[in-house]
Order: sequence, then structure tokens, then C-alpha cells
Amino acid sequence: MFKNGTSKTTQIGYVNRNNQKNHGTRGIVGNDHNQVSYKLECMMADCGEVYGSNGTDVFQRKCPTCQGGKPGIGF
Repeated sequence: MFKNGTSKTTQIGYVNRNNQKNHGTRGIVGNDHNQVSYKLECMMADCGEVYGSNGTDVFQRKCPTCQGGKPGIGF
């Protein structure tokens, strides 16, 4: 079950400036200090990539498939 984070950008349904939608966290540890990973989905036409991101990166994350973003992490 996915849950909201504590900030605006880690709330389920948040869409960042690069059209990446947050689907929440299951509490799995991320790869940055004191972070958990969040499930993100690319909302760009013809993409739909689903990948993980540290909570601190959600607001600016780019899709690893269609926008040249860094590879995703486990979520």
C-alpha cells in the first residue's frame, strides 16, 4: 500500500514541472541520506514509464526514458 509523504511534493497525485506524477511511498529506503523512495509515473504522451525516486528529487525529477533523467531506483 502506497502512502503520502510529509511535504507537498511527496503527496500522492502531485505532478512536478516535468509532468512526473507521484504515486506515493511504501517506506522503502532510497539511495540518499535519510530518504525513502517514491513511485513516479511519466505523464508525457507515448511514455508512461514508472520508476522510483528519492523524496528530495520528486519536485524536479525527469523521466529516465523520454527526458534523459537519471535511472530510477527501487520503490
